[in-house]
Amino acid sequence: MTGATLTEVMAELAALEDPKVRAVNEKHGDDHGVNLGKLRALAKRLKTQQDLARRLWQTGDTAARLLALLVCRPKAFERDELDGMLREARPPKVHDWLVNYVVKKNPHAEDLRLAWTADPDPVVASAGWALTTERVAKKPEGLDLGALLDVVEAEMKDAPDRLQWAMNHCLAQIGIEHAEHRARALDIGERLEVLKDYPTSPGCTSPYAPVWITEMVRRTGK
Repeated sequence: MTGATLTEVMAELAALEDPKVRAVNEKHGDDHGVNLGKLRALAKRLKTQQDLARRLWQTGDTAARLLALLVCRPKAFERDELDGMLREARPPKVHDWLVNYVVKKNPHAEDLRLAWTADPDPVVASAGWALTTERVAKKPEGLDLGALLDVVEAEMKDAPDRLQWAMNHCLAQIGIEHAEHRARALDIGERLEVLKDYPTSPGCTSPYAPVWITEMVRRTGK
């Protein structure tokens, strides 16, 4: 489907709309009714098409934007373009895919990480923390992990949900990956009790940082 028109692709998305899927997604704040497996299959047929991706994004439709993130060329976006896209990406799945599938692969990721982490919009700030968590795990050189823990300790307890979740992930990642900071990370998690009572399915690891850190260290032998 290389060279497919926007009209053709939007028609395919409309045909994939399922009211039952929409009802489930809307409970999580995602306003679309397309099964993600079918969305990925469509993206595989379309292959990489940067111009189409931009047009899909401009529709403002959530399913179209998710598809755009699957068929785009992550390194082709300019810094300000990604900044604008993130500020428009309010549905959680769009926000998550934009950060993980596109921004993390873009040469402006570090600049955006620094800008977003300090942003007054908590949803934007959560993207900055997600990028920080990526660096904690894969490229910690140059990060002041102690200072990050200071911020988490001071701000995570009262942070809005998405930002709190992102900061908690960073806290856990520091505890998992960096043994010299593990005791402090565990202590912060235990005192703040963020996500302590979060419902967790059988076989899944709790997002409560002390449990998460302990379990991942056990599994990996770090």
